Amino acid sequence: MYSRYLIVSTMASEQRRLLEQLMGTSRTPSSTKYSDATVCRSYLVGTCPHDLFTNTKQDLGACPKLHSEPLKAAYEADKAAGKDPGYEWDYARDLQKYVEECNRRIDAAQRRLEKTPEEIMKTNVLLKGIGELERSIQVGLVEVEVLGESGSVGVALEEWFKVKKLKFDKDEKERELKSLSDTSGPSGHQKLQVCDVCGAYLSRLDNDRRLADHFYGKMHLGYAQMRNKLKELQEVIGNRRPPITDSGSSRGSGDGWGGDRGFGEYGDRRERRGGRGYGGRRGGRW
Repeated sequence: MYSRYLIVSTMASEQRRLLEQLMGTSRTPSSTKYSDATVCRSYLVGTCPHDLFTNTKQDLGACPKLHSEPLKAAYEADKAAGKDPGYEWDYARDLQKYVEECNRRIDAAQRRLEKTPEEIMKTNVLLKGIGELERSIQVGLVEVEVLGESGSVGVALEEWFKVKKLKFDKDEKERELKSLSDTSGPSGHQKLQVCDVCGAYLSRLDNDRRLADHFYGKMHLGYAQMRNKLKELQEVIGNRRPPITDSGSSRGSGDGWGGDRGFGEYGDRRERRGGRGYGGRRGGRW
């Protein structure tokens, strides 16, 4: 019953959004140009981030700027004719803002899964104890061999039982270390991990259907689309200087990525974190 209500609610919200877009287009004054500051340049160039996460936890709400199909068609016609206003820089800056915000959430979520100081200290104590036991075992085995070769069989046998006790203690500490590793941190037995694309928590215990629901969900696909588009814009724009605006300044200068320096690599977080991302899953569990 709840799922049916959710579907109906989602459809109603989507229809309402489409109606608002159509009404907004019809109300667009004939004097409005796509170069006006009230027009959404991300919408002109590609997909506005506000349209990617409707009815999700990351819903950004309605875009404060105008989305108009006729103005988008006029922009695309001018660009095809060789008149390029350079709105790709504005689009890249808009995408970068949301990607960086998502990356900060991912880092915060990752920190919440890390071990507490007490767990780290206990782990270090166990590792030190295992190392000391291993060294004692090796020394004891050498002593058993020397005693055996010298004919002191009784003493060698006593030493051998001591070595066996050391091995038992070492095995116990190794089991304790494994148990601590499996249950420490807020992730606990669920084995939670953070999706490097959208920042959601994922569990190794999830079945394929639950994982598919995540990877093909609207929020995950929305952030994947933004990251891929930003990476594509980086490759297209490269280190080219942004076009000069009407005010005489370079578009994007002073924002940390525009001007003469190009912009940073924020498109694919997986490359910056050693390929641990979840966006490129192709079959298999993880």
